[in-house]
Amino acid sequence: MNDTDGRGGATPAAVALIVARLYRQLAQASADDLNLTYAQLSALARIGQFGPIRLGELAAREQVAAPSLTRTVRPLSEAGLIGKEADPSDGRSWLVSITPEGSALLDRIRRERAELLTRRMARLTQDQRRTLDAALPVLEQLLTEPPEPEDP
Repeated sequence: MNDTDGRGGATPAAVALIVARLYRQLAQASADDLNLTYAQLSALARIGQFGPIRLGELAAREQVAAPSLTRTVRPLSEAGLIGKEADPSDGRSWLVSITPEGSALLDRIRRERAELLTRRMARLTQDQRRTLDAALPVLEQLLTEPPEPEDP
């Protein structure tokens, strides 16, 4: 695979592959995560961050359709990781919130993944650490760039 764009820069394919492989390795570092999907873990983290939250608001934050999100959160509810209650301001709506079990699972996953990265980063040279530090704002920009109409 060609890792550069011909001018010495990384290709989108190379960046995507590296990010995907790193995520897979991080996911394997916390293998006992109830086999939750990326979407389920993301929703659980958002619920922990913003809950109690309406499903429609959660869908908007996750940038998915409400029916998709309903299918995503159902296993979280069945596993006891989130709970739902009627919205006191609108009885037709539901609020979801993270349970203590869900919080404990997220804490453990984050800790295990951070431990893996800590071990690997400890083996980097000073120059490599500076390069990584310099790359973080660029990666953050890629993450926070508003989606264009053709973006998924």
